[in-house]
Amino acid sequence: MVGGIGNGVYGSYNLYGSYYAGKMDTASMDKTPAEIKILKKTGAMECETCKNRKYQDGSNESDVSFKSPGHIDPGSSASTVMAHEQEHVSNAYEKAAQGNGKVINASVKLQTAVCPECGRSYVAGGETSTMIKYNESNPYGREAKSRDAAGLIGNNIDYAV
Repeated sequence: MVGGIGNGVYGSYNLYGSYYAGKMDTASMDKTPAEIKILKKTGAMECETCKNRKYQDGSNESDVSFKSPGHIDPGSSASTVMAHEQEHVSNAYEKAAQGNGKVINASVKLQTAVCPECGRSYVAGGETSTMIKYNESNPYGREAKSRDAAGLIGNNIDYAV
């Protein structure tokens, strides 16, 4: 096979992302570590690290996905994690609407990583940041803002001056 690896492989393989159409047999066990890593990266051989990777939400929002650990396939990790983070953004808009507020900023940051076993890159997690501005005519909103300000005063002091 040109650009491929033989011995029990049905289909073909190249270094540009296509992978085996068939299954491996026991003859694949005589591969070098580099060949095994390529097989795992392309999905022709199962990567135990990717198979056992679990995702779990660490926020205090009870109505989002992944409150209990769950597996995400590395190939769909970007879309699944982004959809999960969008749940947090949606919750921010709901919270703002309930409190007579307005979402000023909502951003999502995805963290990527590389599997040490197979070398495949995947989305390892995400972080959502939101900023809500509440109606200043609401006396409760003004009181909450003054409490927040009192807790922040003096937190950033430059002692070198």
